[in-house]
Amino acid sequence: MTPAPLKTRLTELLGCEYPVIQTAMGWVADANLVAATCNAGGFGFLAGAVMTPAEVEAGILQIKAKTGKPFGVNFHMYTPGAGEIIDICIKHRVKAVSYSRSPAKEMIKKLKDAGIVCIPTVGALKHAQKAVEMGADAVVVQGGEGGGHTGSVSTNILLPQVVAALKVPVVAAGGFKDGKGLVAALALGAEGIAMGTRFLLTQESPVPAATKQQYLKTGVEQIIVSTKLDGMPQRMINNVYLQTLEQTSSLGMLFFAIKNGLAFTRITGGSLISMLVNGWKMKQSNGMTLAQTLMAANAPMMIQEAMVKGHPDQGILPSGQIAGAITDLPTGAELMDAIVSEARATLMQLADRFVAPVGNGMTQKKNSLVGIP
Repeated sequence: MTPAPLKTRLTELLGCEYPVIQTAMGWVADANLVAATCNAGGFGFLAGAVMTPAEVEAGILQIKAKTGKPFGVNFHMYTPGAGEIIDICIKHRVKAVSYSRSPAKEMIKKLKDAGIVCIPTVGALKHAQKAVEMGADAVVVQGGEGGGHTGSVSTNILLPQVVAALKVPVVAAGGFKDGKGLVAALALGAEGIAMGTRFLLTQESPVPAATKQQYLKTGVEQIIVSTKLDGMPQRMINNVYLQTLEQTSSLGMLFFAIKNGLAFTRITGGSLISMLVNGWKMKQSNGMTLAQTLMAANAPMMIQEAMVKGHPDQGILPSGQIAGAITDLPTGAELMDAIVSEARATLMQLADRFVAPVGNGMTQKKNSLVGIP
């Protein structure tokens, strides 16, 4: 019997072999991880949100040197270098871009006119609908189980709502690590899954060993949601550093925000004035307070300490709850092979469980239910 092909509208849209996206985790999704994901049959996004335009271009060239497969770039449209990054993506014919807060409609149009697929990540039904109105070709919907900035509705409730409301492909994120999860997402109407934490815990991930070990030994109940960093809910591991932040005053957090904001502008090639101007625009478009907007730079700079410098107790550790169920560090190829094999086996098992009456009390198996030729 021929294995299920695992082809969906997402694989057609992105040109990848399997409907699995590696998300653009800041400081984690570098050229090596993206190339490994794409070579294994998935679709990877470069973490351009914590890079200067020059670094984004260098990352694109490094990926192209390692793979001939299509890939994407993630960036924030409200940062000073966003326009330049868009031009770079167009110049190098990047297949897709991902983004989240405060997208600019004119930027999306420019990308789409160049044939670049636009796939934002959202955490609520209304945001998914707004994203499509602004031109999104597909959306990644992250349930509350997901790491980093996240919503309050679980994936299995949010996903069917968004699928029912949209005509574009919907990708499920939050709580996925294997082939059974992929099949579950497909059953709920998704065209594929997007994973961050699972790809963070692979051999090609640049995260230092000490930080990876911290993730592997963390239990599900230790991965909590906090609003301390910028006033918006973010899921992360409840380590010593986060516990200290929780006791820091609002004035102290604002001091952190200004300090980290200045550091972040140096990384992205901006200035304090441009940060404040863009922060004000961001406030106007998404309803955040100015303090929350200024504090938006806290997360990437505090993540850097753990993810780049290898000090897991001196920085924050964004994480999906699924980290508590992950115990290994496979290569990207091993991970993808395991996901695909398990998904196909699960589909076959489900097909074998469904039977249809053919008369005289006899039954007939309905393998066609899962699209198996």
